Amino acid sequence: MAEVSNSNIHLALVHFPVYNKTGEVIVSSVTTLDIHDISRVCRTFGVGTFYVITPLKTQQELVARLIGHWLKGFGAEYNPSRKEALLKTVVKNNLEEAVKEISERSGKRPRVIVTGAKKAPQSIDYESLKEEFKHGEPNLLVFGTGWGLEKNLVKNADHALLPIEGSNGFNHLPVRGAISIILDRLLGNRKLS
Repeated sequence: MAEVSNSNIHLALVHFPVYNKTGEVIVSSVTTLDIHDISRVCRTFGVGTFYVITPLKTQQELVARLIGHWLKGFGAEYNPSRKEALLKTVVKNNLEEAVKEISERSGKRPRVIVTGAKKAPQSIDYESLKEEFKHGEPNLLVFGTGWGLEKNLVKNADHALLPIEGSNGFNHLPVRGAISIILDRLLGNRKLS
């Protein structure tokens, strides 16, 4: 089976600005499990670039060390599939840097699509977004950490993807789980019925 390319679709995991549980804007911590697992999910669905967004130099260094371990030397030899998954994982200071990089590479500003647990005014459903993907223009799916993306990121986005709805009213998925579900719905090789 031929590999499907979704290289015009990129993903950003934002650690700032996000909210904590009391509604304060914070910088959340980068977790190595998120980096490993989300990189693997992105590679599985052929996502162009996975951006880790954090302004903290110590967190940026953590991501760089993690990626470096698996791309060079013993880590690369020990687990080549981990190396392959991390090849397109990069860290940026802020979301604007990711948008700028995509714009420079593609010659066009990407459509920015935020995600979250609440419906936003510019919400779009999965089928409509899948149709937009067919135009081949660059897209950036943005996921928040902590208790969600700061309101201005949501307000300034082109679209907000409709939230994932469970079966019992509880809605606080781990970001790795939400990314897996959303990429499967948008880029998976089966019809949703």
